[in-house]
Amino acid sequence: MRSRSNSGVRLDGYARLVQRTILCHQNPVTGLLSAGADHKDAWVRDNIYSILAVWGLGMAYRKNADRDEDKAKAYELEQNVVKLMRGLLQCMMRQVDKVEKFKLTQSTKDCLHAKYNSATCATVVGDDQWGHLQVDATSLYLLFLAQMTASGLRIIFTLDEVTFIQNLVFYIEAAYKVADYGIWERGDKTNQGIPELNASSVGMAKAALEAIDELDLFGAHGGHKSVIHVLPDEVEHCQSILYSMLPRASTSKEIDAGLLSIISYPAFAVEDLNLVNVTKSEIISKLQGRYGCCRFLRDGYKTPREDPSRLHYDPAELKLFENIECEWPVFWTYFLIDGVFNEDKIQVQEYREALEGILIREKHGIVLMPELYAVPAEKVDEEYENPHSVDRIPVGKLPHLWGQSLYVLSCLLAEGFLAVGEIDPLNRRFSTGIKPDVVVQVTVLAESNQIKNLLQDHGINVQSIADIYPLRVQPARILSNLYTMLGRNKSMKLSGRPHRHIGVLGTSKLYMIRNQIFAFTPQFTDQHHFYLALDNQMIVEMLKMELAYLTSCWRMTGRPTLTFPITHTMLVDDGTDIHPAVLASIRKLEDGYFGGARVKIGKLSEFLTTSSHTYLSFLDPDCDVKLFDDPDEGRNSPDSEYGGYSANFCEKESQDELDQYINDVLQSTALKSYLPPTSKTANQPPMFSASHSTKEILSIMAKTKGWEVPAVSMTLPTKVLNTHRKSLNLVDNPHFFEIKDCESVLRLPEDAHGDLDCKKLVEQLKECPTLHDQADILYILHILKGADWDTELDGQYGVTVHCLLNDLYRKAGLNQEWGLIRYISGILKKRVEVLAEACTDLLSHHKQLTVGLPPEPREKIITTPLPPEELTDLIYEASGQDISIAVLTQEIMMYLAMYVRSQPSLFVEMLRLRIGLIIQVMATELARSLKCSGEEASESLMNLSPFDMKNLLHHILSGKEFGVERSLRPVDSSSSSPAISIHEMGNSGATKTERSGITKLKSEMKQVRAFHQCSSELFHEGHSMSSSMFASMRGSTPSSPTSTSPAGSSGETSWGDRKGQWLRRRRLDGAINRVPVGFYEKVWKILQKCHGLSIDGYVLPSSTTREMTPCEIKFAVHVESVLNHVPQPEYRQLLVEAILVLTFLSDIEVNSIGGIIHVDRIVHMANDLFLQELKSFGATGSILEKDLATGICHFFYDSAPSGAYGTMTYLTKAIIIYLHDFLPSTGCAMQ
Repeated sequence: MRSRSNSGVRLDGYARLVQRTILCHQNPVTGLLSAGADHKDAWVRDNIYSILAVWGLGMAYRKNADRDEDKAKAYELEQNVVKLMRGLLQCMMRQVDKVEKFKLTQSTKDCLHAKYNSATCATVVGDDQWGHLQVDATSLYLLFLAQMTASGLRIIFTLDEVTFIQNLVFYIEAAYKVADYGIWERGDKTNQGIPELNASSVGMAKAALEAIDELDLFGAHGGHKSVIHVLPDEVEHCQSILYSMLPRASTSKEIDAGLLSIISYPAFAVEDLNLVNVTKSEIISKLQGRYGCCRFLRDGYKTPREDPSRLHYDPAELKLFENIECEWPVFWTYFLIDGVFNEDKIQVQEYREALEGILIREKHGIVLMPELYAVPAEKVDEEYENPHSVDRIPVGKLPHLWGQSLYVLSCLLAEGFLAVGEIDPLNRRFSTGIKPDVVVQVTVLAESNQIKNLLQDHGINVQSIADIYPLRVQPARILSNLYTMLGRNKSMKLSGRPHRHIGVLGTSKLYMIRNQIFAFTPQFTDQHHFYLALDNQMIVEMLKMELAYLTSCWRMTGRPTLTFPITHTMLVDDGTDIHPAVLASIRKLEDGYFGGARVKIGKLSEFLTTSSHTYLSFLDPDCDVKLFDDPDEGRNSPDSEYGGYSANFCEKESQDELDQYINDVLQSTALKSYLPPTSKTANQPPMFSASHSTKEILSIMAKTKGWEVPAVSMTLPTKVLNTHRKSLNLVDNPHFFEIKDCESVLRLPEDAHGDLDCKKLVEQLKECPTLHDQADILYILHILKGADWDTELDGQYGVTVHCLLNDLYRKAGLNQEWGLIRYISGILKKRVEVLAEACTDLLSHHKQLTVGLPPEPREKIITTPLPPEELTDLIYEASGQDISIAVLTQEIMMYLAMYVRSQPSLFVEMLRLRIGLIIQVMATELARSLKCSGEEASESLMNLSPFDMKNLLHHILSGKEFGVERSLRPVDSSSSSPAISIHEMGNSGATKTERSGITKLKSEMKQVRAFHQCSSELFHEGHSMSSSMFASMRGSTPSSPTSTSPAGSSGETSWGDRKGQWLRRRRLDGAINRVPVGFYEKVWKILQKCHGLSIDGYVLPSSTTREMTPCEIKFAVHVESVLNHVPQPEYRQLLVEAILVLTFLSDIEVNSIGGIIHVDRIVHMANDLFLQELKSFGATGSILEKDLATGICHFFYDSAPSGAYGTMTYLTKAIIIYLHDFLPSTGCAMQ
């Protein structure tokens, strides 16, 4: 017999170690590993990490086999791995009903359990008795299922198991919007069971989705039925959310050592090398100690100061754990494996030596990895004073299986028994490699021959949809419907993929379905779901954004191919020509660059070889998928209105099941026209003239419903939705509606009992002079009779109120009447398809959202991602009386999400985006620019096209000046408000069209004569009123203009434009809650030197610093919620300035600056000093006018922060007076 080689002997040593420390805990029946001799539970995450050493050892034996026993040993080890992975599969498949529920609810009560009984695979604790929702554990399972299958193991045996795994993919693909309990099962670090969005979960899900995509679970023995499909947009969502979070781990944890598994082995989820290095250095600098790394700052687990009798911590208790957190050696194994993958020999050497020093050695050469090292109880104070000085003791499980396994794996790698490619057969490790440039292929298709000819008149040659046969083109919603078939399984009651919209990455591939090639048009061109696609300028804007997105996010083989349809809605109003914005964008596409993306325009047939193809094998006739459900089940297709590309190129006889299905979906969403045209002949006055207020419509409904409606100015009962377009006023006072006495009486038909006669009301639809009046009648019917009431209009049956509203929506869309479109969208409760994603985008960029107009009980705060239905309900509830506001809220949430992705710098130091306030500010700005009443401005706002609305929002976020221009409306338009469009101001303060001499509206400020009289005295000593005096010192918002007037202008003329400029800036910044950079960390420091800050009667106590660390999002949110009690935005901003001046004191060597500091008092003292100085210069009259609500001088609000007469100067003087006793006596200390 051959003698054993040296390497064989060393491998036998590791095999003995693995047998005695890991496999001895494996249950012989289920294959699960219990956590230790006294813990019989099997945790999903720990089981997977613990078996990695066995998997690695099996591959090492197979590769280094000296003799036949070694091959047998390799097989035996690999089967141990398969047994464990199948044991976990059994546990999860027993909870198949939870997987099905979770796809729709994403609730913590409907999730897979985190731990199971290792002997029976049964659950151990109740759904609500543990933080079960841990997306990273399920994702880790899928990631290693993919890696192990790729390495040659056969883990999945049947097609039922394949569909279950496909449904697990749906379970984790929404990870980017699921708040869970994370890798430490705790959620928020106070351990009170509050779930939060965790970077470790999002990252692990992203890695698992990429790894398992297009993988055959039967390995080399499989066919197309055992392939798993993942939609690329879900992966990309996870990636962008992950990037926006790192290096932060979650809202309550500014850094977490668990992120090592995301940035390095096993996930390799981050493709940006800089971000990987930043996160790694944060972990080393903040968490690394002499025995390993802490999990996160102020982690109380197993420290001597933790109270073992209760699970949760009191918020103020967290400070006790500072500097004495336990250190976990397992993280050093991650660094060691990371060193091997990066070929960094020094890192490998360093961490191997460090690990040797902390392992615990037993007889027969067995080394054990302890769970953690804690500070001995008697030395806690010493360690707190001098961190890392005290010798620690091992505590917790011995061995810690997760750590033990990774230690063995790292040794096998470091000693060369395994190559990195063997434990990463799917090559995740190359994720940070350089990606080639992406060229986006664009095919422009005409919907009909008429449009094709119109384009030819402009010298643009395109094919029509009929020309490209046998290639097929369909709207994205068909693809969404087809994907709902994926993963269906009757015997397991699994319903397939939830009906989610498909993003531009998904529609930029070509699909092989039943041997036909399909292309799909992107979602943003589909007018069914939301009205943005009705605005051609907005479509062009979205096209630009989607092309840029494809350029930066495309990862697949082949080039992306975007199919851009030119439809009849892209014609100008009379249908004789193509809309100029659409024409211009086609010309730009032909140039080869559009919106920063490289594009190549051509025919679809030319792109077949270079595009990315996906084979949707689950739709093949031999698969068990039935395209048509049984009639009793009813097909789950979203309600939508019209449009789709008819299948006129298919002969009826040759229609197979697929064509029939597609036609059916299109039919179910196409709309027949029912509504009579508006009557232009009759001379009668409009049905509801502008003077008919909400009151009357409501009182009629109230009579019918038996509600009491007071006669005087009323606040609407919340049950009643305020409908009427004239009553909305966002500017002056959003709480009450003024009711005017109307001479004319509302002519609504009554029946014999004096109740409303709905049948006659339906007949009146024919006599309405405007679409708006038809909408009002339908709205009354909708409230009284419900959406499904059959109106039997013109004797047809099945014409429900809902059908008529959809028809009206289409007509309003053709006339581009945005106010009406928003109004009907509200009645139909339409929701933006990507609303939940938009909300999550904002939350993951550490922004909180509020919806509804302030104050708080009505203003609802959103801090964690919500499922779409819940989110929509919340918005409608917060908007209370006004459905148009609910619709506008969704629209603005979508624009904010677009900007936070494309221009994050707009949101610097803004934590909470209050959408209700933003809408109010938009209306106020319009009223200011148009010099009109609040009611008119609110209506003008509702009538802005989506493109203008997005621009106005951008101007408000960036603080740029803008000009407003009235434009002509089509004659038949029913809206009484002016149509307006928004422009950016040029340097000279006027828009381009204004400079070219067309009379336009421009915001002119009335110049204050009194100011001119005293300006010479105010700025004595020869200060001229030059623009430098008013130059801003706002370092915090780089985007804000320092000067909008021409530089060379003389002092007096520049004041005309400037009056109100600082007031406006403070108002905008206060409304969008913007604070200077680093503000919250400075507040944390100042709170350590006093008992608290009192702001407008609310106290921010210093005890908050005991719970939260300075860089924690939770702390910033807490400070902000106190500031948000201040109703006036400009006053709030002055308080922020005062606190900022106060924070300069935190750097002075003063231990305490007193008890509770009243910030309001400081601001009022500064205001008094300012007024005294003004009076000493002889100012009188309107200059000294005060704001009634706050008592602050208007002129003080409108002063620049810096300069000899800036607000900062007076605030500093006030603080010196206020804190006189605590400050050092030397004069220059305050410099």
